[in-house]
Amino acid sequence: MNERISTIKFNLIFWTIYFLYEWLAMGVTFDMMYLSFLKACSTIPIAFVVSYLTFYVFFEKLYLANKKLAFWISELVVAFVFVFLKRYINYTYLYPVYAPGALADPLIYFPKLLFEFVSLYLIVSFFGMFIFIRSWYSQQKIVQELKQQQIAAELELLKSQIQPHFIFNMLNNIYSSAFKKSPETAQQILKLSNFIEYSLYDSKKDKVLLEEELDYIRNYVELQKIRVGEKLDVAINIFDDINGILIPPMLLLPIIENCFKHGVNKSINPSWIRIDISTTDREITFKIENSIEKESQNAVSQNGGLGLANVRRRLELMYPNGHDIKIFQEENSFLLVLKLSRIK
Repeated sequence: MNERISTIKFNLIFWTIYFLYEWLAMGVTFDMMYLSFLKACSTIPIAFVVSYLTFYVFFEKLYLANKKLAFWISELVVAFVFVFLKRYINYTYLYPVYAPGALADPLIYFPKLLFEFVSLYLIVSFFGMFIFIRSWYSQQKIVQELKQQQIAAELELLKSQIQPHFIFNMLNNIYSSAFKKSPETAQQILKLSNFIEYSLYDSKKDKVLLEEELDYIRNYVELQKIRVGEKLDVAINIFDDINGILIPPMLLLPIIENCFKHGVNKSINPSWIRIDISTTDREITFKIENSIEKESQNAVSQNGGLGLANVRRRLELMYPNGHDIKIFQEENSFLLVLKLSRIK
């Protein structure tokens, strides 16, 4: 919403200033205030429509989606239509008033059409320059914010690490001792050890293999099962090859935590969590669904789970134009569908 308001303000300021320039600057220079006003009223709307279509529709929907042929075809069609429209308005309504001599040339006259094309696309290019400067500035702000968040996260991690290496080594020693007496307890300690190792070391990376992230989630689920018992059924279904796929570390954990917080933990009946993963050449799709009971529906529906706020913010920063997240709530289930562009 803030980005949309900012875009509207930018367009209002740009086109107002350009309208005033076309009207007042040209009118004062040639002492034709009224005719300059009419010319501005005909030129600015056409330039605005062409600029809007070029940068907010064709560039974002076609060019950035790697549909370059469709982009150029659309541009050529728009150029043909609006250059001719501009020529028609000038020839029919403006030339008879302030340049009757220009009527000596026919309506379809290539040099004049070329002039209209150049004058129109000079404005469009000028507008585009400001668009890309604004986009570059926004990207720099995102990069700076990511750096600040990374520093803050590392500081928080350091605060929470009370002798982490000592704890990690102690867990390995306890595992060795427990394995001789209780293999089941030893396996639980091993999962906890792997969980802590991933949290301490892999979470500092910019991206990790999806397979590693899923191993981390499996360890988390197994540790949770120690607490909730056998009432929980968890299924992780991988429908396509995920070998080599990279994602930001610990991106999925808040979603899984949300399943426990608003589903499993509040359930007195058997509960379930289902994680489906599918991929294409361009994107990864995660479908994470969990059972809920009526008592927890309000808490889920109001905010989608508190842990999801963190996920949404990270997605905005790391995948500004490459993610889609949707939430569906039924009477007895809560489904989150997350689509991510694949990291190269």
